[in-house]
Amino acid sequence: MRYFAWMKRTVGLAEEEVALPEEVRTVGDLVVWLRARSAGHAEALAAGAAFGAAVDQRTTTFDAPLAGAREVAFFPPFTGG
Repeated sequence: MRYFAWMKRTVGLAEEEVALPEEVRTVGDLVVWLRARSAGHAEALAAGAAFGAAVDQRTTTFDAPLAGAREVAFFPPFTGG
């Protein structure tokens, strides 16, 4: 797991390694599971909060499967120009 920008500060970690339970199959399942890890996780990944996710360095949706994933990252919205 990797966290960027304010999410890193809120969680209190830039990255962490976790062993996922069998029922965590999608990015959305992972978000729900991570919220229970700490108050910082719950705040950074709160329902209704604006953030994105990437699996193995590719942005993705929350219904994306995690099977075979090596890295999941969460980041705040970004803009470009």
